[in-house]
Amino acid sequence: MEKEYICIACPIGCHLKLNVTEDGEMMVSGNKCKRGEVYAVEEYSEPKRVVTATCFIGIENLERLPVKSTKPILKDLIPPLLEELYAMKLEPPVKRGQIVIENFRGTGVDLVTSRSAG
Repeated sequence: MEKEYICIACPIGCHLKLNVTEDGEMMVSGNKCKRGEVYAVEEYSEPKRVVTATCFIGIENLERLPVKSTKPILKDLIPPLLEELYAMKLEPPVKRGQIVIENFRGTGVDLVTSRSAG
């Protein structure tokens, strides 16, 4: 099986090809550095994303506050993370970098505020 990716590990944006053999061996081509190889294998086997979203705070002139994950989280865990986040209401005052959700499902990923409010 062959998969194609555009690497986002650095600004070059290499066009990668990942070939997966029947026995599960993975071969990457098109990368100009080792990071591209790591990116293609990870994107195939366990894709992760940084989450950026908003959380309800409900103060005057600011209904929702931006939040982000401290590191990438598995794509399969993003819907339950957002469900939990969207059910929350933050209590002001809130400082930038304040943890909103800590160690989501034991992943070591926190959600923190991206700005101060209140």
